[in-house]
Amino acid sequence: MGSGRLGGLQFTETFLTERDKLSKWSGIPQLLLKLHATSHLHSDFIECQNILKEISPLLSMEAMAFVTEDRKLTQEATYPNTYIFDLFGGVDLLVEILMRPTISIRGQKLKISDEMSKDCLSILYNTCVCTEGVTKRLAEKNDFVIFLFTLMTSKKTFLQTATLIEDILGVKKEMIRLDEVPNLSSLVSNFDQQQLANFCRILAVTISEMDTGNDDKHTLLAKNAQQKKSLSLGPSAAEINQAALLSIPGFVERLCKLATRKVSESTGTASFLQELEEWYTWLDNALVLDALMRVASEESEHNQASTVFPPLGASEESALPHASARTQLPQSMKIMHEIMYKLEVLYVLCVLLMGRQRNQVHRMIAEFKLIPGLNNLFDKLIWRKHSASALVLHGHNQNCDCSPDITLKIQFLRLLQSFSDHHENKYLLLNNQELNELSAISLKANIPEVEAVLNTDRSLVCDGKRGLLTRLLQVMKKEPAESSFRFWQARAVESFLRGTTSYADQMFLLKRGLLEHILYCIVDSECKSRDVLQSYFDLLGELMKFNVDAFKRFNKYINTDAKFQVFLKQINSSLVDSNMLVRCVTLSLDRFENQVDMKVAEVLSECRLLAYISQVPTQMSFLFRLINIIHVQTLTQENVSCLNTSLVILMLARRKERLPLYLRLLQRMEHSKKYPGFLLNNFHNLLRFWQQHYLHKDKDSTCLENSSCISFSYWKETVSILLNPDRQSPSALVSYIEEPYMDIDRDFTEE
Repeated sequence: MGSGRLGGLQFTETFLTERDKLSKWSGIPQLLLKLHATSHLHSDFIECQNILKEISPLLSMEAMAFVTEDRKLTQEATYPNTYIFDLFGGVDLLVEILMRPTISIRGQKLKISDEMSKDCLSILYNTCVCTEGVTKRLAEKNDFVIFLFTLMTSKKTFLQTATLIEDILGVKKEMIRLDEVPNLSSLVSNFDQQQLANFCRILAVTISEMDTGNDDKHTLLAKNAQQKKSLSLGPSAAEINQAALLSIPGFVERLCKLATRKVSESTGTASFLQELEEWYTWLDNALVLDALMRVASEESEHNQASTVFPPLGASEESALPHASARTQLPQSMKIMHEIMYKLEVLYVLCVLLMGRQRNQVHRMIAEFKLIPGLNNLFDKLIWRKHSASALVLHGHNQNCDCSPDITLKIQFLRLLQSFSDHHENKYLLLNNQELNELSAISLKANIPEVEAVLNTDRSLVCDGKRGLLTRLLQVMKKEPAESSFRFWQARAVESFLRGTTSYADQMFLLKRGLLEHILYCIVDSECKSRDVLQSYFDLLGELMKFNVDAFKRFNKYINTDAKFQVFLKQINSSLVDSNMLVRCVTLSLDRFENQVDMKVAEVLSECRLLAYISQVPTQMSFLFRLINIIHVQTLTQENVSCLNTSLVILMLARRKERLPLYLRLLQRMEHSKKYPGFLLNNFHNLLRFWQQHYLHKDKDSTCLENSSCISFSYWKETVSILLNPDRQSPSALVSYIEEPYMDIDRDFTEE
């Protein structure tokens, strides 16, 4: 396919006409022949545009069939018109025509009309939709892709250009560099808010690290290798693109305004209808528009509105009602329009928040009041109740993760997670009254106030009766058992607690019934989703760590042996999911045992969970399984926590001078399983990798220290003691591996 224009133009028009009668080419080769003849450098392009108007409907009919319900019937069918158009070089010819403005004659650049550019873009897009391989070929023309960005300066061609660019970048092997786009800063600065929101769809592809599709990349071995490679290569294209965007004056501020804009402040009816008209003629949005039309007609009938929208497939002339009928636009249509904008904007902000310039972005989105703005939108837009006519794409339902309503909620929760994670700005999620409550909790407990709370700029926090965190807790407790939001909600709340443990933060959430809600989900609803269970166990661990009040509440809720057995069953069903809770309880037990306090003594004597974890056989069972379920080659960001939890158990044993006992018990367990050396060799390799991984990464080591309250030097010392090659050392792993079973020098980096 796409053999080039000359292959078609070697034939005479007479021959092509005769051949057309047999092959039913719809006259496309002849039209291309004329198009070539009328599109030379000195042409006035008027005839050229007339020919494009003839070609366009021949291709758009096929593309329309492809993107609507009819595609179910035509999945096996071919699209002859677009195929012939490409076969006879139509794609290359249109690229040439579009790029004429880059050519200068006697110092003057050629110009083509917006209308003609629009026709070329529509035809190219329709060909991409129906003919395999065309989009990839266009993606390989880097100069053309860069040139397309310049066409977005015109409002008339913006939507067509943006949609074609989005499709091309979606298949492009190498990420485009935004710093190569001419006058990027002025291009973006001149976009209106509507264009900027649509432009975010393109940005989503240019600022996210490319996924190679290789599962190995998820392993820490592969990630470490990639990081070493990246250090020698310099910043990635995605990082360069993020920096390019952040250098544009007012860029983040405009995104924050878009994200927090209320529906009533959005585009007026007339200009929204104009954009719908653009969408209507642009097939990428046909499915969305079709759904919007259904919403509109349902709501119009319900409200007896005067606006009447045509069915999909009506002629362009009748695509929109006359001005007199534009008096009322259904509210749900406005809401869906705003939701689809906010989706893209929140995604871009989220990626920037996780990038290299994280602190700069954090400072800006705090200053531009993103968080209080989202708080004001929470009930009416972000977590609004589903209407009966909520927008649903073809082949999906209202609860499908693909619907805009659902995607907006998940994107919002991901943004909150990124915003709160290990950053003192997390207190902007509260309002003034709630910040005062944190101070009162610290005062009552006779502990110093958290410095970040004292440093929080009160003019930037949430307003209203409740802050964003409290609103999130309210909807979290009402979420149905099978809801896909539970995972993201728990992750967002957990990120607020992450870092150095704060008693006041924990009590703030405990007072709002969070612990009881989590236990209800784990025990009473017997949650089956592994992802949700993991997020709830992680959150429970952060909520209870070192907090004697939390353990009292736990014991009050888990008040029967039957309930406790269900809880243990959930923990033991997957240690990868529950090990962070095991770690937090183990650390808490160690601290409580070293405190002289009546309240603590009472909890130690009564709490089933602490009593269970305090038993050496329980700790050994956890330790054996934690080491057994991971290997260097399968370590990922998700399961490396199992290695660190096993180290916590052994560090606490070392503090009590019981490390040799624990190692001897592991050796016995190996023998009882008839696998001598298997576990300890594996652990030795894991600890060697641990040294490589953590001794070169500041962030990870800080996280370990903050979350465990054990100095990182003690972590390093314990690993060194365990890896001591002296077989006479009672705390060295090699002392417990018999010579015939020794296998500790494997070079795992090569495997």
